[in-house]
Amino acid sequence: MSKKTGSFTLPGEAGYEKLTLEIAQKWGADVIRDSDGTELSDEILNAGYGIYSTICLIRDHNEWAKKNLDKLQQTFLITHPHTAVSDTLDIDLMEDYFDQQFSVNDSSDALRYWQVFDRTTNTEIPRENWEYQPSNGIVVLKGITPWHTYTVAFLAWRIWEEISMYNHTTNHWDSEHLMQIDPRYPEVQDYLTEWLRSWCEEHPHTTVVRFTSMFYNFVWIWGSSERCRNIFTDWASYDFTVSPLALDQFRKTYGYSLNAEDFVNKGKFHVTHMPADRKKRDWMDFINDFVISFGKKLVQIVHDYGKKAYVFYDDSWVGIEPYNGRFREFGFDGMIKCVFSGYEARLCSGVPAETHELRLHPYLFPTGVDGSPPFLEGGDPKGEAQKYWTAVRRAILRAPIDRIGLGGYLHLVEQSPDFVEYIAQIADEFRTIKDLHSKGTPSVLRPRVAVLHYWGVLRSWTLSGHFHETYMHDLIHINESLSGLPFDVRFYDFNDIKNGVLKDTDVLINAGAAGTAWSGGDAWNDEEVFRIITEWVYNGGTFIGVNEPSAANGYDSYFRMAHVLGIDEDTGDRICHGKWAFDVSTPDGLFPKGSYVHSRKNIFLTNGDATVLMAENGLPSVTARSFGSGTGIYLASFETGPENTRMLMNLILYGAKEAYDEDFITDNPYTECAFYPDSQMLVVINNTGDFQKTSVSAAGQTHTCTLEPYGIFMKYLAADD
Repeated sequence: MSKKTGSFTLPGEAGYEKLTLEIAQKWGADVIRDSDGTELSDEILNAGYGIYSTICLIRDHNEWAKKNLDKLQQTFLITHPHTAVSDTLDIDLMEDYFDQQFSVNDSSDALRYWQVFDRTTNTEIPRENWEYQPSNGIVVLKGITPWHTYTVAFLAWRIWEEISMYNHTTNHWDSEHLMQIDPRYPEVQDYLTEWLRSWCEEHPHTTVVRFTSMFYNFVWIWGSSERCRNIFTDWASYDFTVSPLALDQFRKTYGYSLNAEDFVNKGKFHVTHMPADRKKRDWMDFINDFVISFGKKLVQIVHDYGKKAYVFYDDSWVGIEPYNGRFREFGFDGMIKCVFSGYEARLCSGVPAETHELRLHPYLFPTGVDGSPPFLEGGDPKGEAQKYWTAVRRAILRAPIDRIGLGGYLHLVEQSPDFVEYIAQIADEFRTIKDLHSKGTPSVLRPRVAVLHYWGVLRSWTLSGHFHETYMHDLIHINESLSGLPFDVRFYDFNDIKNGVLKDTDVLINAGAAGTAWSGGDAWNDEEVFRIITEWVYNGGTFIGVNEPSAANGYDSYFRMAHVLGIDEDTGDRICHGKWAFDVSTPDGLFPKGSYVHSRKNIFLTNGDATVLMAENGLPSVTARSFGSGTGIYLASFETGPENTRMLMNLILYGAKEAYDEDFITDNPYTECAFYPDSQMLVVINNTGDFQKTSVSAAGQTHTCTLEPYGIFMKYLAADD
């Protein structure tokens, strides 16, 4: 890679001016930023770099918050079930929760929304049968049924902002606990508007205001016991947006009321991994309306002061929804996303914004966001950087990113010279890839691929968190593999299917456990969806199902697409039925050495028509079946990795009746390539820590190279060999 500069954001740090400016030059930075817990000195501000300044709108206002404690943000909490041994029962509301994060909101407005339930009969206990004792935080139930279980759902103030709480406990911050204020209240809106104007006037050097998202954090509920500190986390949850004022306004807007049970959902909450009901979708739209309406006013203030406004797609991102078609209404100039994985890079790249920027890992924190200790004794920051960049690089070869950078405490790199050198290498690789995108898009293979799930485009390239938080789901592994493969990838929901999107689709992937949003749940009860997909496959489409695709109860088959796949799952109804014997028949080259698919219990062939391509423990794990002119392919599970990523690509091509040894596919699954036809540039990458030799065919010629560990090779194909 040739040495270039620009498109890199460096975290600076007052007190380390010499280090900051030296590293800025080494990494080719054109922007210096502050981070949580750091400031920039005048020497850094006046060094000629662009300046990103970080603001978190809803925290860092403790002086005002302490005077307006009734304007803090809130959430619904629910007690664990308690068993009554008589007709009375005392329930301590905060027994299960971290009392530094929450306190009970027992105001008259809040009490209107509390609910007590008999969980044995799933019925609400009338208000006259329970009373709250504010002196000890206990709800007393009277006249109830012994040996039934009971819960109380109540509103609680969030008295410690969750990201501040996390940093205190993991990175040992020693400062005042920050509270978060709720801009739903007009008084908070007035305060924040004036605060932002003053802030802009006080920061003349700032060129970009980096909003640490907007107003509402993803849900993160901590428990009182360290044995189970993390009670519930969901990156896409809207639980932290609630308040009596918001609930009252919702009722006026939508004409019906929500209550505690609509949020706590019997203690399960409404996780993103499950299909939503109408109430949740209405609430999401309601919150999004508000976040846009007030958020765009704040963005305009930033613009009025001649600064750009970027938003960080993490922390308090809830309500922003960059894929719901309304993101441009904010007026943001850029989107910043922290990334562990390739699919997160693709998520950022597809957002409608002028600038797309990735915040790389590891962060310059003693303890990383994923819990690793990169900059503590025994840590390996270079190794972590290689792992994450390898995942990200293959994705940005496919979809353009405008900038990269780091966050955290720059002084931590002083003891890691190999990390410093490697980031310089990453920066040059990135700038080279960015240049290629500026000249034209990379070529893709013919099959147009779509992923089908309940959320569709709204959750493009994601589930509800980083990879390490959702790794157990097949679909996140599929997203990660797809993020760097040479396909045009779309995301559809079930209404899209009825609106005709399959006419522009060659391969449809449905992956997930039964009943989840990813498999689809009750959406498969729609006869029209069933009919459209069946006809589409018969006429030449490829349906790839993973885990429990199209699963729904109440039919002759558990998988609604069993007639296409030729495979189904026995949920107990067919325990006495015979099972088809099978042989394994695998086309040459379909499965790379080392690829695997773990089988699932109770999977069986429906009529013997499906060909078993791979088996494990006597059970089919990969099958294919011809259905009319199309193909049904089943995988019992999927885990990402170089071998399995190549296997997925081969199966997509196999189903679409395309060769999986055609041009611009490397012959080594540990390597991948991208070809940019406008510049005639071939790029080959090594996704492993070992030397790899690989060949690529193009227009009748074979190009061979040996790549260093994690290396990259480029060749101008129009030049003489």
